[in-house]
Amino acid sequence: MTVVYKIFRAVEHEAFHRNGSTLGAPVDIADGFVHMSSRDQVVETVAKHFSGETGLKILGIETDGLGDALRWEPSRGGALFPHLYRELRLEDVLWTRDLPLVDGAHDFTGLIDS
Repeated sequence: MTVVYKIFRAVEHEAFHRNGSTLGAPVDIADGFVHMSSRDQVVETVAKHFSGETGLKILGIETDGLGDALRWEPSRGGALFPHLYRELRLEDVLWTRDLPLVDGAHDFTGLIDS
């Protein structure tokens, strides 16, 4: 089983939970797919795009249920990132947890698979 991760701000996560599905954050909608990260990418993704933000949620998503809608495509530095080319549904999510900000950095302790 492979798990990928999606980060949402609180308001984005609330809308997702309320609606049962989402096309993602504004950047996802603009790009035409839901941006996700692998275990090896998620810490850097959060540092680059969510630095210093509070109220973040990290979602663990198992890739097998996403089928052909999940594509691994080159992005930052040529690394292959998971991109979802359909709405993300609540049933796709294995778990959701708070991503705490501790002393100015996000604490992933116990949140991502090793």
